[in-house]
Formats: sequence, structure tokens, C-alpha cells
Amino acid sequence: MSDTQPSLIPSPKPVRLSASATLALPRWGILLLCLLYILPGLIGRDPWKNADAADFGVMWTMAQHGWQDWLWPNISGLPVAGSGPLTFWLGAICIKLFGGILGAPLAARLAPFCFFLIGAYSVWHTTFILGRRNSAQPMRLAFGGQPEANAYGRMLADGALLIYLGCLGLLMHSHETSVEALFVALIAYNLYRCARYLDVPSIKNACLLGLALGALALTNGLVTPFGLFFCFFVGIFFCKPPRQKHIINLVIAFTVSIAIVIIWWLAEQTARPYNSSPFNAWLVWNASQFGIPSFDSIKYFFKNGIWFFWPAWPYALWAIYAWRREWRSAHVLLPLLFTITFFVLAIFNPGKEETVLLSMLPPLAILAAMGLPTMKRGAINAIDWFSVMTLTICALFIWVAWTAANTGWPAGIAKNAAKLAPGFTPEVNMVATLVALCVTIGWFALVYWRLSRQPSVLWRAVVLSTGGVILCWVLLATLWMPWINYNKSYAGIATEMAAKVTDRNSCIRTNVSGSQRAVFAYFGNVRFEGFEAEKCDYLLLGDRVPKYNRPASPKTHNGMKLIWEGHRPSDRGERFRLYQSVP
Repeated sequence: MSDTQPSLIPSPKPVRLSASATLALPRWGILLLCLLYILPGLIGRDPWKNADAADFGVMWTMAQHGWQDWLWPNISGLPVAGSGPLTFWLGAICIKLFGGILGAPLAARLAPFCFFLIGAYSVWHTTFILGRRNSAQPMRLAFGGQPEANAYGRMLADGALLIYLGCLGLLMHSHETSVEALFVALIAYNLYRCARYLDVPSIKNACLLGLALGALALTNGLVTPFGLFFCFFVGIFFCKPPRQKHIINLVIAFTVSIAIVIIWWLAEQTARPYNSSPFNAWLVWNASQFGIPSFDSIKYFFKNGIWFFWPAWPYALWAIYAWRREWRSAHVLLPLLFTITFFVLAIFNPGKEETVLLSMLPPLAILAAMGLPTMKRGAINAIDWFSVMTLTICALFIWVAWTAANTGWPAGIAKNAAKLAPGFTPEVNMVATLVALCVTIGWFALVYWRLSRQPSVLWRAVVLSTGGVILCWVLLATLWMPWINYNKSYAGIATEMAAKVTDRNSCIRTNVSGSQRAVFAYFGNVRFEGFEAEKCDYLLLGDRVPKYNRPASPKTHNGMKLIWEGHRPSDRGERFRLYQSVP
């Protein structure tokens, strides 16, 4: 990807800056923002339903049992053939190392903590590498005073990281013990490895790029790595000569990535865990991730992408427009190619999953940062006022609702909070409240600094958006965490059910989902039916029933008697029944 590309219409670069506009954020400030972002939401909660609990269940099963579970991912005997094993391996290692000290759920969350740091590091350094290239530099001023290349690159990198942290779609997934947390981090890391290769197109960097692609394949399947490989191949035609060297290096990268998958396949075929292999089922799952575009997939993308990619997508669109005459330059073309590739993969994915949207966040954040230096002051001020008004109102509502839940005033809000979590007893945690107060004061100090000082630094355009998102997230994860955990946790119902299982040597057959199976196995310490058919004395059934006028449960089922029935207080439509064999 060339730094200097001829243009049919000679025109100056769209960026004209002085050095004062490129002052970088203090390193301690970036670290504090990252920690404020990732730590709340990881601490002080149980595994939650859906992906968070299901993927934790695979990690916990691996950590508790033998080598067969490491090669055949499963949730207490329920095979999990989709995605890939890498996320589960890393989470299980964390449980093995730190589970005895922190407990299995918190130990498993060390993995997404590390994944987030990898993603943030990759976004920052990718933008820095691209931003210091000659093609990205601002116009030289007549009397000097333009920023140095490294200073300009650091400013862009700070902006990209702030935009990345401010993306609404990243919030929940980065805090879950799930495949998605590693997936988005590896997308960012692949971007970083590609940028490093552009800087130094060596065999070493090609091999490291191949390792990143292989890790991505073992995380979420083959479709995304193949899409990225095609993206790299297209990008070669915009690279400086000799292109033959780039093609050879790309073949090396492809070979390394395929070798990683083959090593896993050989291990599966040689060891044959549970006398079978997940590889064929994994290939079938991969095939299901790519289909014919449909109106539903396109509708899903745009309907959810508007909020999922906010605030990155307006800046990214502006960057494409501002740099339209130099779109072949690496700092525009690389994130643009990644974005287009992931857009195509999302449209061709028949499933309606947020995973397909997650892949676009790192390249969109980097592309959006390239548009920051070209934005007019009026547009920046408008975005700032929108961020201040919207996010301050959201934060105040969170405080008012918390006050209502704990004091009963305002009565209407208190009634709704109690209705959504029947049986929940609110308590004031002084440490959490103090953290929430400090972060709120910090927010108003940030707003005062931005509006009173009128700083010229370019990352001012996104610091309020990101700061407000982090504020609201911290308030939810401190003030409201007990309430949210009460609504999403299965710990109570699992313990209640397990008390009825008197014979712990017998297994339990069940039809519940993978996430429910995981929490029942962990909190209840019960054994479910495994890969091999067993005679189980217990049957756990889960279904949905009307919230009101609930039908009576059958006292018997296939010759088994009903010994327990229950549901979570926060979900009256959920019903679990435990049957036991009659002697």
C-alpha cells in the first residue's frame, strides 16, 4: 500500500494542523480509562444466562476433568462443536491457575480481561503505525510548526482507542466469559500484524500474521480468516513493488495459519476423545456461517448496526469522504478493506448474531480516527453537546432509579424496579457507592475542563462520548450490579434443585439449554448425562409457561415422579421440573 499515490485531480491533503493540536493523552489517563472500562462488570457477579454462562461451562468442565474434555469441548457432557477451542482452553487455564484463590467464575474472567487488553493495545498501535506514515501526515505549514510524525500518530492512536472504548456494541461482549471477547481482540490483533507487515514486509512478520490468522480460526471458525486472507491478497495490488515478494510472504502466512488448524485436527484424530472427534461437526458449523444474502440479514445489519457501531460510524463515513482522493494510502485503505470485508461476511451470514457485527468495531474505530483531524470545529462542538446532554441525563436517571429502589421515592420508579425483580432486597454497598460518586464527580470535572478550557487537542472530539459511556457503565456495574445479578443469575434455583438430588452418584438427563446446564452443574454440583448413554435416575425438564394462570405440572413423566418444581423469581415464565425414577 503506497504512501504516495498519484491523483487525477491534484489537491492538498485534507489535514492542516499545528503541533499544539496533537498533544497526546497522558499514559496514566489511558490506563485509568481502560481499567475503569473493563474491571466493573467482571467483579461481583455470577455467570449470567446465555453465552456468558455457556462458555464458562465449557471452561469449567475442562478445568475439572481430563484431557478428553480439552479436545472435545462440552458443557458437563453436552458437546459444543461450534466456534473453536482456543477461548475455552485459555479460560480453563485461568481456572486451573487461579480458581482456588478467586473462585472459578472470577478466575475465568481473567481471560476476557486479558483479551480486552490485547484488543485495546492492538487498536492503539495499529493506528499509531498507520498514522505516522508519510501519506497520513498533515500539510506542511509555510512557516513550520506542523506536528512531528510520531506525535501525530500518537494523537490518532489516542483518538482510535477512545472511539473503540466508546462503541456501544463492545460493552457487554468485552465483559462476558465468551468466544466473542477473544474474537474481537484477535480481529484487532490481525489488523496490528498487518500494519506491522506493511512497515516491515519480512518473513518474520508474515509468520506472525499467519499465527494470528490461525488463532482466529481456532476461536471462531474458518470463514473470517479466509475473508481476511482475501482482503490481504487484494491489498497486495496497492503495495509497493516487488509484489512477487508480498505474494510469497502471503503464502507463508497462509501456510502457517493452516498448519495451526491441521495440528489441532491431528490431535483430535489421533487421540479420539470419547471415541469421536469434534472436527467434522466443526466443519459443518463453519459451512453454516456462510450463505446467500437475504433481506433479513441486511435488515438485521443496518437495524442493529446504527447503535452497535456508535459513535464510530459517523466519524468513519466522514473519514472516507475527507480522504476520498487519497483512498489508496495505507492509513485509509487498510481499515477500509477490513471494514468492507466484514460487512460482506455479515451480509452473507444467515444467522442473526452480534458476533458478525463485532468484527467491524476495530477497523471502524481506526478509520474513524483518521477523520478526526479533518472535522470542523462546529461539528465537534455539536457532537460534544449531544454527548454531554444525553449521557448526563442517562447517568442522572441511573442515580435517581437507584435512590428510588433503596428509599421508595420516587414511588413510580421504585415500584417498577421491584416489579422487575420480585423478592429482591436492595442494600447499599458503601464501597460501590463511593466508586460511583467518584466517577460521577470525575465526569463533571471532565465536562468542565472540555467546555471551559476549549482545548485544541483533536481527541477532544471523542473524550466526552467515551467518558460518558464509561460513566454510565460504571454506575450500572456498581450501583445496580446486585439487582442485575439477581435477575440474570441461576445460582439460587440451581442450589434449590440440587438439594433434591439425594443420590449424587446418579446422573441427570435434561433438555435445558447449554447455559442453564452449565450453571446447574456448577452451582448445584450435580452430574449430567455424558457423551456415552447412561441410565440416569433423574430427569430435569425446562420449558416456558404463561406467567399467570400457570398450568399444573404433571406428577409423573414416563414412569418418573415429580420431586421438585421451581423458577427464578425474576422470570415467572420459566419453569424447571425434576423427576426421579420410581424404584
